[in-house]
Amino acid sequence: MTLLLPRRGLILAAPALLLPGCAVAQPAGGTPAQMEGPYYPRVIPADADADLRRVAGLGQVAQGRPLLLAGQVRNLDGAALPGAVVEIWQADHAGIYLHPREGRLAQRDAGFQGYGRTRADAEGRYAFRTIRPGQYPGRTPHIHLRAHPPAGGPPLTTQVYFPDEPLNARDGLLNRVAEARRALLLARLSATDEGQEAAFDVVLP
Repeated sequence: MTLLLPRRGLILAAPALLLPGCAVAQPAGGTPAQMEGPYYPRVIPADADADLRRVAGLGQVAQGRPLLLAGQVRNLDGAALPGAVVEIWQADHAGIYLHPREGRLAQRDAGFQGYGRTRADAEGRYAFRTIRPGQYPGRTPHIHLRAHPPAGGPPLTTQVYFPDEPLNARDGLLNRVAEARRALLLARLSATDEGQEAAFDVVLP
């Protein structure tokens, strides 16, 4: 099957990336929750689709290493949750967020969207075209993610980390999670001709 991202008719082939995640045992208690952080957008950008590498009306492509972030949203029983809404927000290649409280906002990559949202397909799968985030001071590189259950109820807010980042060992928020569950916040990485794929499944409690 394929995933259709809403704007520009962008189609992503998904089986090689997402099917292995379906065989993973369901984590007790679901995906660990993490704090929203200070940089959730104060105003949702006009361009808020699932392709963060291009901003509508601009010809430039975002700087940084291309990343396909994709996965499946499931419940604790392992059933897919079609229609779940997934949001992400993150720093650009230089570690700068799109937010008025960001002290380096004037240096931010204007070609990077910074925030995106999409709706999971009939098999609970979602996908974003983005970049590998730069390091924000005091943190290891990460992507904020929020998943909203399709039938309503409280969303899950968490953060996606990368297993090859040496700063993970010193990140206070990541290491606040019990070691036995910490791996649930690490994306599964694979190389592509363009950059990387990061598989990250979300299990809602």
